[in-house]
Parts: sequence; C-alpha cells; structure tokens
Amino acid sequence: MIQNALALYDTIESPGTKNNPVIIDWAKQVGGSVANVYKADEIAWCGLFIAVVAQKSAKEIVKDPLWALNWGTFGKHVETPMLGDVLVFTRKTADGKKAGHVGLYVGEDDTCYHVLGGNQINKVCIIRKEKARLYTSRRPSYKVQPKNVRRIFLTNSGEISNVEQ
Repeated sequence: MIQNALALYDTIESPGTKNNPVIIDWAKQVGGSVANVYKADEIAWCGLFIAVVAQKSAKEIVKDPLWALNWGTFGKHVETPMLGDVLVFTRKTADGKKAGHVGLYVGEDDTCYHVLGGNQINKVCIIRKEKARLYTSRRPSYKVQPKNVRRIFLTNSGEISNVEQ
C-alpha cells in the first residue's frame, strides 16, 4: 500500500470551487456509492485516498470508506503500528462532533506518528500526528507479511498537524 500511496504523492486539492480531476477520478475508480456522492475535492478525501490505495493494492475496501473512522474495521487490529499499517485518528469538528482522519504509518518519533495520507494540508504528503489522537491501528491482510513491516523511529522534526483539510 505504501508504494501505491507514494505514486500519488503531492496530488493537491484544487483551490476554490475548482476540483482536481485526479481526486474526482479516484471516486469513480472506487465506484459504487462513493462515485455517486463524491463530487468535489473540498469534501474530506483522506478516506477516499486510502480507498483508492487499498483498491490498487488488491485490499478490501471498508463499507462507506469516505468516513475515516470506518477504516477502524480494515484488516486486523494491531497494538503496535508498523510500516504500512492504516492509522485512524479522532478529531473534533468545528461544531464539536467526533470525526476522524486516516493515513498510513511511515514512522514515529517520541510523541507523533509520521503519516502518509491524503487531505493533509490539502494534498497527499507525510505529516506528523500526535500519538494521543490515535483511535486504532490496522494491519492490512497479507498472504505473506512483507519482511519490511517494522517500527521506524524518526527524529522529532516538522510541524504537528492537528487539522485535517
């Protein structure tokens, strides 16, 4: 999944009312209800990004993948996240409701996970997310788990993102 996600690195949301056709096409690729409801890249697209990456990686997509918290049912739960695991985070919306964010583990430092995801500062990038916000970590189902699935320790550098947009 990491390789397929990196192939989409730096895909950026279009400003204003314009839409990036690449992001809109992801909804068509995923199909079903996603294609019917996802019409603008101003709609949160972290779940869409993970859905298209999972699809390209021959992994099962969760029900209603646009809702980040639904990725909490993906694969199998793991206590200790490692390279390539799906990380689901909680957040509060402006009106105080519980919402989420989803991305892929690429590393960690003392206080944060380094997350490869979509809709992170309006693009596909790697950003730091506080470990305290982690809702669950999920390992993709593998026929044979790759040997490089491991914890990766990085330096505490870079901005910590508390906002998904």
